[in-house]
Amino acid sequence: MAILVLGGAGYIGSHTVYQLIDAGRDVVVADNLETGYRAAVHPDAVFYEGDIRDRAFVDSVFEKETIEGVIHFAANSLVGESMTDPLKYYDNNLCGTKVLLESMVAHGIDKIVFSSTAATYGEPERVPILETDTTEPTNCYGETKLSMEKMFKWTSQAHGLRFVSLRYFNACGAHVSGSIGESHKPESHLIPLILQVPNGQREHISIFGDDYDTKDGTCVRDYIHVTDLAQAHVLAMDYLMRGGESSIFNLGNGIGFTVKEVIDTARMVTGHPIPAKVAPRRAGDPARLIASSEKAKHILGWKPEHADLKHIIETAWKWHKAHPDGFAREK
Repeated sequence: MAILVLGGAGYIGSHTVYQLIDAGRDVVVADNLETGYRAAVHPDAVFYEGDIRDRAFVDSVFEKETIEGVIHFAANSLVGESMTDPLKYYDNNLCGTKVLLESMVAHGIDKIVFSSTAATYGEPERVPILETDTTEPTNCYGETKLSMEKMFKWTSQAHGLRFVSLRYFNACGAHVSGSIGESHKPESHLIPLILQVPNGQREHISIFGDDYDTKDGTCVRDYIHVTDLAQAHVLAMDYLMRGGESSIFNLGNGIGFTVKEVIDTARMVTGHPIPAKVAPRRAGDPARLIASSEKAKHILGWKPEHADLKHIIETAWKWHKAHPDGFAREK
């Protein structure tokens, strides 16, 4: 019996595959390699290249492999792009999930862990954010993820599917071995953008606004090490296999770090001055985004082991210094 990881060639998906295999699980990966990389897939995982919008492809994976549960990362995830090309996000994120669920129901597979986002909340009504808070996404990406959650809910009621949705903000860091890490083209995440400066790929890092109502005027965000996020997905699947009910969990550090704190820590780790320039605020950037993960800790037994910001950036720097251009495309 194997776990099927959709999007397992992507950043968080590939780290989750490593965690599953380290835990002794058999893993099947399916990815269309639009944003993922074949080189990121663990050598012990069975790999299928294909798109979850293709029902024949999804059916073929379920027919060839004995799958007991699905972990779903296969989605487009760029906030800015979702606002300029919303139909791409409805097509891939929603239509793909619809096809996937149809195939799961047809093949009697009733457990799925979903990589969601705290963007489902929109502007937070309080910090830290709780799972029971209002969901009013402010971008199309968050809207499609929330719609995917609702698709699971109604499919659950109709067909007995059980699901766990994990909502989190900023995945960061890299596998401690240095074998896999973050590789986006174009890059949009803060820590890899900062590390492009000591890697000689940009002259400075931009700080978008330094006049927020925070301790140093810059935005506060949740930064969760990718291996801790991966572990939460494994624990969520274990929870469903023990008969756990469908549920939603936030994953956060509960504290948050400012942009300046992240830059200062990167300077310390790399030994590079990393020049920073203040730029105008970006529209729609809240001052603080921090999620409470007390529910995940209590019910799933999740215990983040890589929460120290210095350690997070050390693992990221180990990867980026050795792989300044990320993963190479095989085709």
